[in-house]
Amino acid sequence: MVNCGMSDAYQPDYLDTPDSANRFLDAIRNVRELALDTEGASFHRFVDRIYLLQLSAPDRSAIIDPLSSGNLPALGALVENRDVQIIFHDADYDLRLLRQDYGWHVTNVFDTRIAAQLLGIKAFGLAALLEQFFGVKLDKKHQRADWSMRPLTADMLDYAAQDTRYLLALRDEMRARLEEKGRMAWAQEEFMRLESVQFAQEDPSQAFLRVKGARDLSRRELALMRELVQWRDSVARQVDRATFRVVGNDALLDIARAAPADRAALGNVKGISRSILDRNSAEVLDAVRRGQAVEDDALPKFPRAPRWDRDPEFDDNVAKLKAIRDATAEKLELDPGVLCSRERLEIIARKRPKEVEDLVDVPDLRRWQIELLGAPFVAALKK
Repeated sequence: MVNCGMSDAYQPDYLDTPDSANRFLDAIRNVRELALDTEGASFHRFVDRIYLLQLSAPDRSAIIDPLSSGNLPALGALVENRDVQIIFHDADYDLRLLRQDYGWHVTNVFDTRIAAQLLGIKAFGLAALLEQFFGVKLDKKHQRADWSMRPLTADMLDYAAQDTRYLLALRDEMRARLEEKGRMAWAQEEFMRLESVQFAQEDPSQAFLRVKGARDLSRRELALMRELVQWRDSVARQVDRATFRVVGNDALLDIARAAPADRAALGNVKGISRSILDRNSAEVLDAVRRGQAVEDDALPKFPRAPRWDRDPEFDDNVAKLKAIRDATAEKLELDPGVLCSRERLEIIARKRPKEVEDLVDVPDLRRWQIELLGAPFVAALKK
């Protein structure tokens, strides 16, 4: 067990005014490392946003309430300063929220989750890592807490503080082990890629196609599903609740299949609550009727998947690449999927590169992966 160098009595400040937040940020304006985490409420709200910011500098920590602390330009200047390393655990969603809510382009990221994966650590969740390295056991009871609620309880704030409290020390452990194994360059490449992540713009009218199980519907049922999802999402947006808290996907799929014609039939659908039946049955039945009224030639369908020229050697080539990937992963004590995903293997098998340099054009294939696997991949595909 490693001593993380932080007293168990250490408590962060809770800052819920612009003045208090700005005083804290002014006090840490010269730091060169800062641990950061955010709390959203996607489990509870229709549109997720940041409801809490946790920060730990080397000698002090704070929890900032962004609902009452203003735009925090001083924090934006810190996280966009390439001379300041910003440490996260599993940074992807935090970075997307920070870009969405504040427009910040966070640079010089260190992600302890990615570092752990590149070290071959199988249990790479924050709780598992803190227990492994520091003997700290995190209480998970607030994992799905509603961080949009106010006031926040004392134990919720204490739970939130744990997410950055040990991150600087954990970064030190991860960095030292990466350097020892000669994998720091791998991590740096992964961290650089994080700097460009942001939420993709999605067409809300196509949300029904992204519902798990929608591919099993007929085109007529898919027309009903389109109307039902648009109705459900409009209600969720109005009341600012997560969509599944209005009506779950399984219930919408069942309605699309059953096409209930009246309130009684709708009430027989599993997952339709009494409140929805009382308040919204007419709207749901209207959505069903709209779906049924769509002309046959206008029924929705899923876009066609990309068509590939038939290659009789494709499966054999994927198997060759997989064997090389798996043997290399075993030698390096890495998860094979971390070393190179199945999707990348299939793209390479279709591309059939003649030279290692040809792999540079494979989407999302890293330079460090090409250095490790490029030559044996190309050699195997020439046989």
